[in-house]
Amino acid sequence: MYLKRLELQGFKSFADKTVLEFMPGITGVIGPNGSGKSNIADAIRWVLGEQSMKELRGGKSLDIIFAGTQNRKSLGFAEASLVFDNQDGKLPIEYEEVIVTRRIYRSGESGYFINKTQCRHKDILELFMDTGIGKDRIFYNWTR
Repeated sequence: MYLKRLELQGFKSFADKTVLEFMPGITGVIGPNGSGKSNIADAIRWVLGEQSMKELRGGKSLDIIFAGTQNRKSLGFAEASLVFDNQDGKLPIEYEEVIVTRRIYRSGESGYFINKTQCRHKDILELFMDTGIGKDRIFYNWTR
């Protein structure tokens, strides 16, 4: 199992749909201050079930939705998806590719999804149980 892709839209500084591809092995994210490196880590934690806005460097849940700039309007939602290669069956689900998504709207409505099927926060936590992956251990043994 390994993290193949991170897809973001409307999450913090990522207004447009952004796709980050990862290959097996070690991946590093580099860039100047203010370019969104920490927002990538925040997005991963958020999808994996982080509930504390303090841990996501925000004050309230709506702070993760793109707030707009002088030249661009704010967005009405934020979404992040983690795409895992599960060909080795480490995740207890009958899919070779597993997509875990979390979405929130400005109205406060939110949801979790596994392969585009709505689920509960508890289902996300159970999916990753005993894998070494979780909101507190996001960079541990993804290629094990």
